[in-house]
Amino acid sequence: MEMANEEPKTVPQQITMKGGDGPLSYAKNSSLQKGVVDATKGMIIHAIANNLDMDKFCSQSSSQTFRIADFGCSIGPNTIFSMQNIIQALEQKHHENNHGNSSTILEFQLFFNDHSTNDFNTLFKSIPPSWPYFVAGVPGSFYRRLFPKSSIHIGHSSNALQWLSKVPQEVVDCKSPAYNDGSIYCRGIEKEVTKAYIAQFEKDMESFLNGRGEELVNGGLMVILMGGVPNGIPLSHTAIGKFYDLFGSCLLDLTNKGLVNEEKVKSFNLPLYFPSAKEVKELIERNGRFSIESMNEITEQLKRGQPLPNAQNCISHVRAGFEGLIKDHFGTEIVDEFFACYANKHLQSGFVFGDNGVDNTLMFMILKRI
Repeated sequence: MEMANEEPKTVPQQITMKGGDGPLSYAKNSSLQKGVVDATKGMIIHAIANNLDMDKFCSQSSSQTFRIADFGCSIGPNTIFSMQNIIQALEQKHHENNHGNSSTILEFQLFFNDHSTNDFNTLFKSIPPSWPYFVAGVPGSFYRRLFPKSSIHIGHSSNALQWLSKVPQEVVDCKSPAYNDGSIYCRGIEKEVTKAYIAQFEKDMESFLNGRGEELVNGGLMVILMGGVPNGIPLSHTAIGKFYDLFGSCLLDLTNKGLVNEEKVKSFNLPLYFPSAKEVKELIERNGRFSIESMNEITEQLKRGQPLPNAQNCISHVRAGFEGLIKDHFGTEIVDEFFACYANKHLQSGFVFGDNGVDNTLMFMILKRI
């Protein structure tokens, strides 16, 4: 019996970074993300000092335990640094509120959230043994509820919300007007493709805000860092867009060599969408569960505080972040060949993230549960 041809289906994806602590792991190749943590430390301290009513929370709870959750924590060590920065800010504010005379000792319960396929073992091995905090892993998508109602005081999410829950179905359906022919990402130029990606992003963001709206206490804070594009600039004109073009060309090379099935390439798109600050602001206001206490684009701060990595570091970072996607869609057997191709193209082109195209933005937001 002949099987009918089936249209490619997109399903919710569990995107995780490369596990372990080997030389190609995310744990060893996330210094660019660490730069974001370092650049925003002072901003987090300032935000907590000015926007969080700690006395209110302490008076509500005899245990005086603060619960902090990192949504999309990945493997570490950056999530640990982020949690430590938030704790430092809370302790500093508590000390200043009580003029250094309080006998109260705050306790902290920390939740590390990511997909069930995340390498939580490596994450927990990297936690300092002397850490005086209570920690737990929470597997599951942050596009749904993860905690009991009004149980979290501070939420945090860094470089995670540009990852969609899945690729929009229309963009890999060759019969759809939104079919993303010849590209692996939302370039921001093709109208129907962009509409499909925007619709998925809006649905995912609404789910994220609704979930956190249930979980955060009234007056609790949500700290969000996410990649974006300048208002009015399509992603294809930015440095990250140029990178995705380079990345996608490797698949075409492997197809021409007969190493990858052409239909597999046509059904591959990155589950990523980089919004503008205007888009994000409108979504948060429409949702109505949070007030925007501050919203800043911090690209320049990052450029001043962090030197550009060399080519080999860039190549290692790319593999740590994208190996799982390539393996899941195309199979294990082409992974080494694909990234060898990418490394050669990267070196031959002299690609530099800070020099190729318009700078992408990094948005830093402080939301308060209302």
